[in-house]
Amino acid sequence: MKTMKAPWTSSCSLVSRNNFIYTPHSSPILRFSPLSLTLHRPLSMASATQSSPQAVSTGNVNSDQNVFQLIQTHQEKAARLPPVEEIRTVLNGNVRGMLSTFSQKYEGYPSGSMVDFACDANGSPILAVSSLAVHTKDLLANPKCSLVVARDPEDRTDLVITLHGDAISVPENDKAAIRTAYLAKHPNAVWVDFGDFQFMRIEPKVVRYVSGVATALLGSGDFNKEEYQAAKVDPIAQFAKPVASHMNKDHAEDTRIIVQHSTSIPVDSAYILDLDSLGFNVKAAYQGNTFKLRIPFPRRAEDRKDVKTLILKKNQEHIPVRPIRKYFFVSRCVVFGCNRFPASHHNHFLGNMD
Repeated sequence: MKTMKAPWTSSCSLVSRNNFIYTPHSSPILRFSPLSLTLHRPLSMASATQSSPQAVSTGNVNSDQNVFQLIQTHQEKAARLPPVEEIRTVLNGNVRGMLSTFSQKYEGYPSGSMVDFACDANGSPILAVSSLAVHTKDLLANPKCSLVVARDPEDRTDLVITLHGDAISVPENDKAAIRTAYLAKHPNAVWVDFGDFQFMRIEPKVVRYVSGVATALLGSGDFNKEEYQAAKVDPIAQFAKPVASHMNKDHAEDTRIIVQHSTSIPVDSAYILDLDSLGFNVKAAYQGNTFKLRIPFPRRAEDRKDVKTLILKKNQEHIPVRPIRKYFFVSRCVVFGCNRFPASHHNHFLGNMD
């Protein structure tokens, strides 16, 4: 694996998704982080207590540098997946990317196509391509290609992965398993059984990642085929969508409180983007700025039920104690504020992340 970084190119304070942190009075710090932290405009100099009436003890959060220091301190200790495992997991969870081929029509020039894909058990992207498509003709003439996948297409500072490899037709004896894997990610892709369609597998040669584009520092690295295929997909990531959907819909305030107490920054809002066995990633807002943060679990999550247990535990640690009589006279969830009776809260929380 290779990693690189670009020299400092700006005099302002910025933090990228790789925890590259620089201020005029400090040196750059590098740590691979699963998410970007991009401030879309300078932080306000107003005090934290003016920003949020529910602010906890956050120290003197009244300057850009103090906010960055709080973020840096928290993120340096936040548990996260090893880079190659994160990349393998992100690719496995994605379904669409930009395929680049060598154009047969415009010789010497690359050609790009947006394509759907699914990864097989070894992490190789599977394409369902039509013989009429330009990229299919390109691949049959020259199998060398690349597939670009962005974790968040709307955020240029977030993780972008480029898989370089050779596209080969899937052999007949593998087609049934490949078809099942593809339809698991694209259940409505009825065209895979049309006569002019075939499956092609991109055999990876090098997998490269980059982050921090348009920020102060650039972080990047690459893995060879053996490193990439030896990495495991995080087993908890498959539950990210239902858990995040439930939390964001029914427990947004509780997520905000968790982030606020975890980072000591009185954020105005926070919602969960995704999660894995070591923690979850959020997009938070503070005084008109938005940024992404990693919130670690106190320990590794063992299964889906354990994820809910760990989130519940973190929330219970930060919810202030209220008179117990309210728990019985107000038909609201004790911890998460749902419109459920307290006695049914635990089952409600464990049973409604589907």
